[in-house]
Amino acid sequence: MTQHVRDIMTSRLVTVEPQTSVTAVAQKMRDEDIGIVLVTEGDDLRGLVSDRDLVVRALAEGGDPDERTVASACSDDLVTVTPDEDLDHAVELMREHSVRRLPVVEEGHAVGIISIGDLAIERDARSALGDISAAKPNL
Repeated sequence: MTQHVRDIMTSRLVTVEPQTSVTAVAQKMRDEDIGIVLVTEGDDLRGLVSDRDLVVRALAEGGDPDERTVASACSDDLVTVTPDEDLDHAVELMREHSVRRLPVVEEGHAVGIISIGDLAIERDARSALGDISAAKPNL
């Protein structure tokens, strides 16, 4: 049976506006125990920022992270999928674009996110990545 993105995507999204400070985004990631935040303007998806993006694109550049906005650190050349696309297509996109997460959009609005960890749990839960991805965080 064909599986679709909607079958395994995470629909609990954490979003911020582009003018949100890098510090505020990092704190949100810490508080929510996540590594990715979607950047939205109203209901429209504008980009995404990972914990790595914050380090490489914002902190490593210097400046005050309280003054620097997430717009300067986010990826805005997004590769996205729709909820009804086959999981195999999502895997192909991740490989082709060397990304670990894909925003799931309907009519330009974010409705979920699918990660390499979600795929590992679904496809091979006993793999090292599947096992790590399924583990509860140590807080």
